[in-house]
Amino acid sequence: MKLVTVVGARPQFVKAAIVSRALDRRRVDEAIVHTGQHFDANMSQVFFDELEMPAPARHLGIGGGTHGQNTGRMIERIEAVLVEFSPHAVLVYGDTDSTLAAAIAAAKLNIPIAHVEAGLRSFNRRMPEEVNRVLTDHASSLLFAPTQVAVRNLAAEGIAGDLVIEVGDVMHDAALFYGAKADQTSNVLGRLSLRPKDYALATVHRAENTDDLARLSVILNGFAKYGGKVVLPMHPRAKARIEGFGLRIPANVLVIEPVGYLDMVMLEKHACLIATDSGGVQKEAFFHRVPCATLRDETEWVELVDSGWNRLVSPVDADAVARAMAAAVGTIGAAIAPYGRGDASDRIAARLSEDGAERLENDPQVAR
Repeated sequence: MKLVTVVGARPQFVKAAIVSRALDRRRVDEAIVHTGQHFDANMSQVFFDELEMPAPARHLGIGGGTHGQNTGRMIERIEAVLVEFSPHAVLVYGDTDSTLAAAIAAAKLNIPIAHVEAGLRSFNRRMPEEVNRVLTDHASSLLFAPTQVAVRNLAAEGIAGDLVIEVGDVMHDAALFYGAKADQTSNVLGRLSLRPKDYALATVHRAENTDDLARLSVILNGFAKYGGKVVLPMHPRAKARIEGFGLRIPANVLVIEPVGYLDMVMLEKHACLIATDSGGVQKEAFFHRVPCATLRDETEWVELVDSGWNRLVSPVDADAVARAMAAAVGTIGAAIAPYGRGDASDRIAARLSEDGAERLENDPQVAR
């Protein structure tokens, strides 16, 4: 089996790292292509180093432009790589511009696409990520769904049968594997003079929040009204917008540079609360049994809201944000296990092994 994996953003590095380990155990010939969507060293290279992920076979260096600019350039460059490597399949993750670009490039070359985290839906087409994931799902030949909800979403769009495989969530695998490693190697709490459960951890990066002056102001004011210590690893987009809008960081917010994955895991595990607009961080909060307040109008991970582990708060009122954060501290949700048994990466690798390659190439229902 000859496989090209395309990644470009930090959450994808984590997912690909854990799946690549499983692929290697099955002797799948994998070439990793890094689009460069996250081009800052702290947002990219440190993840490859810490996760002990194979070095990219190609680094395309594309990032920093608009969605259209990035996606267009990526399609062109990825197409050239696929022609060069001639893989049996292309493996993509999640919902970034890199994901959609790889799917389009592969589809135009009639190369089967395998999509990890298929079937997630926010049902908000204003989100670039929602458009990316819907289009990628409809172009894919194998759809690895993390949950039953995702399977039902795909079925509602006419995607079902042998195309869809519920495997569980690879982020669960990563939380188990790298959580133990972080305990042994990360000293981020000591470096920042933090005590366990004495701080909230926040992440803000989505364009719908950072590019909107009103919403970004509400989030910062909400942190201020919450009053407790808030640790904020500053995403480059958020930093640029805060400076551009002339906003002030509240006194109770400790701004730090983006951290590596293992340090982030430690910060998550020992926070009393996580406030985020990240889809991946919502799940990581649940994996580490930390309550979460999601700073968005909707979430793809509805099961976490239904079970009480997560609560949605639209960032349109600072008092509401502060109340949601305060109310989340100390809460314990229902005992649920919607994301599988921690063996999603093995199940994906098994399907993409030599048997999987033959099926992809010869099964007319799959290789469409």
